[in-house]
Amino acid sequence: MEAAMGLMRRMPPKLSETALSALLSLLPHHSSDLLSQVDQPLQVLCDVECGKEFILCEYNRDADSYRSPWSCKYHPPLEDGAQPSSELRKLEIDANETFAIYRDQYYEGGISSVYMWEDDNEGFVACFLIKKDGSKTAQGRRGYLEEGAWDAIHVIEVGPDEDGTAHYCLTSTVMLSLTTHDESSGTFSLSGSIRRQMSMDLQVADGHLCNMGRMIEEMESKLRNSLDQVYFGKTKEMVCTLRPPAEVAQMRIPDS
Repeated sequence: MEAAMGLMRRMPPKLSETALSALLSLLPHHSSDLLSQVDQPLQVLCDVECGKEFILCEYNRDADSYRSPWSCKYHPPLEDGAQPSSELRKLEIDANETFAIYRDQYYEGGISSVYMWEDDNEGFVACFLIKKDGSKTAQGRRGYLEEGAWDAIHVIEVGPDEDGTAHYCLTSTVMLSLTTHDESSGTFSLSGSIRRQMSMDLQVADGHLCNMGRMIEEMESKLRNSLDQVYFGKTKEMVCTLRPPAEVAQMRIPDS
């Protein structure tokens, strides 16, 4: 199992679904652990009743059906599917509306979904999801990418309210893949994933949604900076070392 998880951490997001399927065939006795621990690129389904798309994941799945955050109904229909309490459902509705605004401001489009459910410690868990297809044929408004996808998964465990304070534990995963094509430089592909965790004790007076929103905003800023430094920064450094610009290469040629 440890070797399987190590393999999946090094697998490009575009190939994770194929790799996971192969591992499930090799390790059927670890299928539940693999499905719950391995993050895959997010899939989307349309809620016909509301005319809105929502994101599919392990956190809104029951059997082979997925619960829509808009209508709270399962697709395909499931009679006895798990449902949040009325109080948590109200918070879930507010979170979806607020997170949609956050998504438009930071991502200029895309799809977002928020799911909440009770846990066994008298608290609850919330999952915030964002999927952005940045390719030319989808939501890539600037038209730079032949293919491009950003999948963000934020899971927050919220502890019970104790003297006006609650403990929040956030685990965030971002999966990025992009492909560019230019006549002068050819085709270039880059993909990877990053995961980080943070915990905070915050006052509940401002509301759970406000606290969770601040944590997600701070975490996404850190993740974007890490991706910029690790993936783009290191890639640029390697390319410039192996294939230096013409003026740099000319300076390296010794005078004859």
